[in-house]
Amino acid sequence: MAEHLLLTFPETRATEPVIYRIVTDFDVVPNIRRAAIENHLGWMVIELDGDPDDIRKAKEYLTAQGIGVERAEGDIVEG
Repeated sequence: MAEHLLLTFPETRATEPVIYRIVTDFDVVPNIRRAAIENHLGWMVIELDGDPDDIRKAKEYLTAQGIGVERAEGDIVEG
């Protein structure tokens, strides 16, 4: 089952390949819906699909890396 998430990246993580890491380490399928880097802060709205346990582990990894993880609501593409 897919989850829509809002990720916020501090300046120190904005250029790290964290999406690659969650794909290879946790077997989740990402769908990046929107993203930007503004004023040294990055954000991304992403849909993660996969086993619920793998998605949970991926979210825990992101949080451990200092990345904010929140549930995103609504239709992400249409705004």
